[in-house]
Amino acid sequence: MEHIHIKGAREHNLKNLDLSLPRNKLVVITGLSGSGKSSLAFDTLYAEGQRRYVESLSAYARQFLDQMEKPDVDSIEGLSPAISIEQKTTSKNPRSTVATVTEIYDYLRLLYARTGKPTCVACGNAIASQTIQEMADQILAKPEGTKLQLLAPVVRGRKGEYKKLLQDLMKRGYIRARVNGQMLDLTEGIPDLDKQKKHTLEVVIDRLKVSPAIQTRLADSLEIACNLAEGTALVDLDGKEQFFSSKLACNNTKCGKFGMGLPELEPRSFSFNSPYGACPTCDGLGFKRQFAEELIIPNPALSINEGAIQASGWRSVSEDGWRSQLLEQLAKKMKFSLDVPWKKLPADVRRLLLHGTEKEMRFTYESKRNRYDFVHHFEGIIGNLDRRYRETSSEEIQAELEQSMRIIPCEDCGGRRLKAEILAVFVGGRHIADVVAQSVRDARRWFGELALEGKDAVIAEKILKEIRERLGFLDDVGLGYLTLDRSAATLSGGEGQRIRLATQIGSKLQGVLYVLDEPSIGLHQRDNLQLIKTLQEMRDLGNTVLVVEHDLETILAADHVIDMGPGAGEHGGRVVAQGTPADIRRALGSITGDFLSGRDSIPVPRKRRKAERGYLSILGAEENNLKKVDADFPLGIFTCVTGVSGSGKSTLVNEILYKALANMLHQGVHIVGRHKAIKGLEAIDKVIDIDQAPIGRTPRSNPATYTGLFTPLRELFAMLPESKARGYAPGRYSFNVKGGRCEKCEGDGVLKIEMHFLPDVYVTCEQCKGKRYNRETLEIHYKGRSVSDVLNMTVEEALELFAPIPVLANKLQTLMDVGLGYIRLGQSATTLSGGEAQRVKLAKELSKRATGRTLYILDEPTTGLHLKDIQKLLEVVNRLVETGNTLIVIEHNLDVIKTADWIIDLGPEGGGEGGRIIAVGTPEEVAKKKASVTGKYLAPYLKQP
Repeated sequence: MEHIHIKGAREHNLKNLDLSLPRNKLVVITGLSGSGKSSLAFDTLYAEGQRRYVESLSAYARQFLDQMEKPDVDSIEGLSPAISIEQKTTSKNPRSTVATVTEIYDYLRLLYARTGKPTCVACGNAIASQTIQEMADQILAKPEGTKLQLLAPVVRGRKGEYKKLLQDLMKRGYIRARVNGQMLDLTEGIPDLDKQKKHTLEVVIDRLKVSPAIQTRLADSLEIACNLAEGTALVDLDGKEQFFSSKLACNNTKCGKFGMGLPELEPRSFSFNSPYGACPTCDGLGFKRQFAEELIIPNPALSINEGAIQASGWRSVSEDGWRSQLLEQLAKKMKFSLDVPWKKLPADVRRLLLHGTEKEMRFTYESKRNRYDFVHHFEGIIGNLDRRYRETSSEEIQAELEQSMRIIPCEDCGGRRLKAEILAVFVGGRHIADVVAQSVRDARRWFGELALEGKDAVIAEKILKEIRERLGFLDDVGLGYLTLDRSAATLSGGEGQRIRLATQIGSKLQGVLYVLDEPSIGLHQRDNLQLIKTLQEMRDLGNTVLVVEHDLETILAADHVIDMGPGAGEHGGRVVAQGTPADIRRALGSITGDFLSGRDSIPVPRKRRKAERGYLSILGAEENNLKKVDADFPLGIFTCVTGVSGSGKSTLVNEILYKALANMLHQGVHIVGRHKAIKGLEAIDKVIDIDQAPIGRTPRSNPATYTGLFTPLRELFAMLPESKARGYAPGRYSFNVKGGRCEKCEGDGVLKIEMHFLPDVYVTCEQCKGKRYNRETLEIHYKGRSVSDVLNMTVEEALELFAPIPVLANKLQTLMDVGLGYIRLGQSATTLSGGEAQRVKLAKELSKRATGRTLYILDEPTTGLHLKDIQKLLEVVNRLVETGNTLIVIEHNLDVIKTADWIIDLGPEGGGEGGRIIAVGTPEEVAKKKASVTGKYLAPYLKQP
């Protein structure tokens, strides 16, 4: 079958679609935000492909898998097994890294276990194990007639008397022994050894002369020695000693670790998730948490009585609380004031408060009824927090205490996660932690040049092939700047998606339907062509690659394009145009076609705002890969921070600028990235980071509650005559509290039924019929609509209904302005995409009264947006700047970058090769800078009308 045939697709806003998609082609689905792209790609095609696969498994296997509901579609023919590569963070597990997620680390462990060269931790000498035959051959290679004495080193540098050991050896026929370097005849008496001193005991096993005739006897004697001395033997050849070991052990007789063996190297020995390889101090995490003064006392200008201490349990010290009385009595005893700013307290007082006292002190605690006297040492604020952190079993309390903790590298392994003896095993001159500390690009280069010899080359051939291929795939999808030991939890959604993409390419599956969600997100234009080439390679393996995408280059590279629309929400769900990119370009009803053909475009501003109000300056920024950067952000204008992926944009803006300002202006407790100073703060009174994090973690959160729209809405219903007559207050119209909500479903509108090996079923509550409220509450109407009806309306419909009420109309209008007219007021926050959540936050800020001194920070706000939506977004963000506010946007989209007033471009590459400011100035000035990669790609966009 050459096509996938879909009939009657009605999932979400899809309008009973009948559609055919070519198989084994690169198919792009595009269209406005909310037009039904994801409903078609993920909720229909992927969901049905995955459901069919899971249902083919046994009932036993199915209970361990997440199962998808059957999508609302009549039929789908020609569907292959489906794999979804979505934009979600790869893993929150601190043990997951780029190397482990991509399976590169599994191959590295195998490589080091089979070809690694162990060395002694103490002296650095190479160590190796030998068979009895290899030992014998080495001795027999000496000149014939050479005298040798074979000894078994039964004790090396250990305290004890060892009388019983020597008596047992003598009974077994071993009558000569070298004790602390002196040869003794044990038949003449067992020596008295001081048990408090370290001793070395070596038993004489045999004395021989080198000749071919002694081969069998020598092998037997070596075996006896190894059995007695835990796999080790010592040969004295005319005064020169040679050490042999049947296990990995140091053979340098002058080394403190001489003779100390290593277990046989296995792949698990190199795993930081296994006790065989993990550093015992940090259990393979590479770090530990430690309470930090700067997080416990984020604002040292405050006194203790003013709330300087911000750690859990110490924040609001009430006057009659024991901690308050404790601090007052400490102040009297140590003669300091609780009203003096923390930073002005003597150093010894601050140290005492944080770390406690060694000597015991008398304290008195008076409650309302009793008085208690006790003598005890003061454990200190950090001591108290440390003890509570160790003793608690509550995850909530642990999470709260961790806000006052800084993550520091483990002092034993230095953050490398592995035991010292494992880090002393080398391949090509590098230990395994050194290899994964490299960026993907550097590792690819190193493995490309790595040449092993002899049997190692044969053993490693297939392993190296797999490692080189995987590194190549990662580099090709634009992730060359990531280090292999980078924690998976720190990756962005786009990075996580491209890692999964590279992993899938490495699996070389055929006959699969791949469904991808905007793989170009977070990718610089320079890396886009390589990504497109990767998608085409997946197709060429014999797969159907279905991509939801807005990037014009990707659309133009597709074999087949489906343009959804014509509008969003209820106005979408139809196929406006489909065919080759050339067909879409010619389609007059297609908004995408308008942008492809140049009939529509985002214009270059005729005039750019000038930096006339000074600068907000970061000095000496050196967090992550930043190279002591000094950055000046102009106040009162629109600045774009650009650069290739991994060049340091998010570190500079989010980790340093935002966190520092949030701590200073809003008493935040963020751990700020390393920098010397920030200047120009007096011009800012508020900082707002509008990111793509969810607007709520529960299904009860929705756009109406988040934007503050629900409060005046409930007040409106409470003011209605019928509502007043019944005595209903605004709380009656909340579905989160008892009173007006349906108690059967507790205001959810649905009931969850667990089905064990089948997917959980959500059924509409039969009592409220899914309306969330009880019958009495639903009897109150505004213009014929109940509160449930209003929550089920789209923003666009609600604006029409509430146009005469400014307090509601203003908030609804801002949601319309950011292009969210299609979402429903009561839509669960968990169903909103990252881009939608970000625009809800933006709408909330727009509806507030502007101070003209606010700094807004947006990180890639174009995620999930069609060019038409970007047009609207730019109008909105420019409104923020027009009222005097400062806007900083991290962005790769050149249509946004060209409209900025000012650009700060970082680079020149990602990772270790980035972290520098390459160009600053207006878009026109940056486009002329030869060193700027962004400038090179920006120049053609500035020539557009």
